Amino acid sequence: MATPSPPQRQQEEKQSVSLSKKKNQKRKRTKHDPELERLDSLPWNSSLPNEEENDTFSLFIGSGDLDGGFLSLEEIDEPDYGLDVPGAKRKISNKNSKLKKQKLEEVTEGSCEDAEAEPEPAEGMAEEKNVKAKKKKKKSKKKKAKAVQQEDESATVIDSKDNEKEQMLYEDEAEAYAEFYAWNELRLHPLLMKSISRLGFKEPTPIQRTCIPAAAHQGKDVIGAAETGSGKTLAFGLPIFQRLLEEREKAANMLEEKGEEAGKYAPKAVLRALIITPTRELTLQVTDHLKEFAKDINVRVVPIVGGMSAEKQERLLKTRPEVIVGTPGRLWELMSGGEKHLVELHSLSFFVLDEADRMVEAGHFRELQSIIEMLPMTSGTTDGQSQNTQNCVTVSSLSRKKRQTFVFSATLALSADFRKKLKRGSLKSKQSTDGLNSIEILSERAGMKPNAAIVDLTNASILAKNLEESFIECREEDKDAYLYYILSIHGEGRTIVFCTSIAALRHISSILRILGVNVSTLHAQMQQRARLKAIDRFRANEHGILVATDVAARGLDIPGVRTVVHYQLPHSAEVYVHRSGRTARASSDGCSIALISPNDSAKFASLCKSFAKESIKHFPLESSYMPEVMKRLSLARQIDKISRKDSQERANKSWLERSAESLELVVENYDSEEERVKNFKQKKASSNHLKNLQQELNGLLSRPLRPKTFSHRYPTAAGVTHLIQHQFEELAKQNGDDNLVLGENKRRKMVVIGQDCVEPLQALRTAGHEVHMDVKERVEKRRNAESLRRKRKEEKKRTDIYSSVYATSAESRRNNLKGESK
Repeated sequence: MATPSPPQRQQEEKQSVSLSKKKNQKRKRTKHDPELERLDSLPWNSSLPNEEENDTFSLFIGSGDLDGGFLSLEEIDEPDYGLDVPGAKRKISNKNSKLKKQKLEEVTEGSCEDAEAEPEPAEGMAEEKNVKAKKKKKKSKKKKAKAVQQEDESATVIDSKDNEKEQMLYEDEAEAYAEFYAWNELRLHPLLMKSISRLGFKEPTPIQRTCIPAAAHQGKDVIGAAETGSGKTLAFGLPIFQRLLEEREKAANMLEEKGEEAGKYAPKAVLRALIITPTRELTLQVTDHLKEFAKDINVRVVPIVGGMSAEKQERLLKTRPEVIVGTPGRLWELMSGGEKHLVELHSLSFFVLDEADRMVEAGHFRELQSIIEMLPMTSGTTDGQSQNTQNCVTVSSLSRKKRQTFVFSATLALSADFRKKLKRGSLKSKQSTDGLNSIEILSERAGMKPNAAIVDLTNASILAKNLEESFIECREEDKDAYLYYILSIHGEGRTIVFCTSIAALRHISSILRILGVNVSTLHAQMQQRARLKAIDRFRANEHGILVATDVAARGLDIPGVRTVVHYQLPHSAEVYVHRSGRTARASSDGCSIALISPNDSAKFASLCKSFAKESIKHFPLESSYMPEVMKRLSLARQIDKISRKDSQERANKSWLERSAESLELVVENYDSEEERVKNFKQKKASSNHLKNLQQELNGLLSRPLRPKTFSHRYPTAAGVTHLIQHQFEELAKQNGDDNLVLGENKRRKMVVIGQDCVEPLQALRTAGHEVHMDVKERVEKRRNAESLRRKRKEEKKRTDIYSSVYATSAESRRNNLKGESK
């Protein structure tokens, strides 16, 4: 063999050294790779036969014990080996990163080989040129390696961001599932669950948890009673939507399987649910709630109320909605007028009476009785049906199901044998009664079945658990002063002031507006548009004040109502419950304050007894503020009296002029010049007096409300506390920025020196004290007070008689003396 030359030996040695280095690098990689170590630790079975066995075919068909290189997946536990199942995006990004790593390794290995290879000495001058070219190649390869590394780093960053997004989405879904897990027990349709999650109802209320399964899954009629603000609207709304969705799915399945018409199982363009409420505001509120759920399921909900255009409502009924919410008056007006969509009640599946205790009050809703008489019988017979129901076009018997009746109320009074009465009444035709004077008669006439679910969640006191009740004892003429005290010193949050008469409402609202308090009014004599505007204005103001009659006592769900003031006590305990239920709704807290005159003390004590309350808190009052309040109130009353008189005169004069114009008569003024001058002077004097009173009141209102012990000249006389000092600093800031901050429609916030403006609930919890309410004691006190008043009146009459007799005798003596002297 030929011996190699020295330069060839050197080149072979260098190549062997480079190969050994590469092998060492590969060994190092394989030794310290944690993924390979993890894979090696997995229970792999041998793919080759054992040496002891001589079966030649086992190489091809395997031994049957998971041979052939299969991985026993059942024995793998992912947490034990730290394995993770990535998503599709993660797999793609991992593949891309592996390819880029391979490219990077190839580039680096190539650069290493070029660095390790040295030029041969025989090449001479050409080697130097090759060295320069190789250096350029090295630089270009290094640049490529850096670019690959940057791409890999950016890919890893994008991959990590995608993984973070996926993890965030998964966590959000898990939190949402955990939040709304309580609704899964009710087995509602996925579309309804979607609406629930969209609206943020985290868990069902007790009335919903008990009524929905019986109504939606068992098909029972329901009589439900729960406190105000407990979610009764969804307790009957969700079963309606659940049944409509189930019928649609059944119709779609039958259409696919048998090819039958879907209208037999889910009829369209017919009335399916009729919901009757006592007030217009409650009707619109229930409609808004149901519309929020109807968005996702394509169900039309239409309100029918009075005070709005009947032609517009007739146009809405021509769209043939599935659900109608209305008041009895307008519904019966359209029914008696022959509205087809309301008269054809053959397809009605749900009949709902909300606030049924209001429906059965004496002298109310005769139209409701007429509507109930038009309902078809729930049994198979058609005896007793009205002529309109018999003449209507009927659908297939497959679509006609038993009608469900829901009766909901805040109070419930049923006899022990109510089910027996229902069973006896169901065998007979509709009984003729004098009227719907109880919930039992109302339920029976509406077609309630004997197996109805009766849900009574009212406690002994009927009122909400988080409601704090209190009262203030005062004279009848001082109620305005104490109301202004509550609204000025404790005017935080929304407040509703309830009156029993419209005259009292107008009196209160007029005086409060003169005193600079911005109030909204709501009563039955207002037009519907004005009523809706008043409610919207009250909702928009965080610290709004609404003066209302009992029209606003039922069903209104306005968030943030912190205080309810009973300026006049209601006529029944049920109305008191509904009034107080405007606050402390949906597990929130609230406060109610009753202004009690001596004549109302026994009535209030009997109310407390009916709610099983032996004691009630007395609202804390700071008597040092009352003199300042009384000054302002007296001026406001004088201004109100003068302005009322002037407006009444203008109204009478305008009425006379309008009536004369309508009759084409000329009104002549027969007053003399002296009388005209006298009337002019009187009007001028009254206007000047009104201006002076207004200026004086404005001066008082421009200053903060101060206690009687506070000295205007020397504040230290009353003791300047840290609170008063802080209030003075705030007043200085406000006075400096008045022109910049205050607009035309904004009112300066009431400032009370020496006291923080806190909510009535907070003041009641900190300083309120319990007072025992005994009816007998209150009656005795009232009798004693009345007897004292009578005695004083009698004494006053006697003194008046004596003084008149003494005056007449003195005059007669004087006349006698004059006659004698003559």
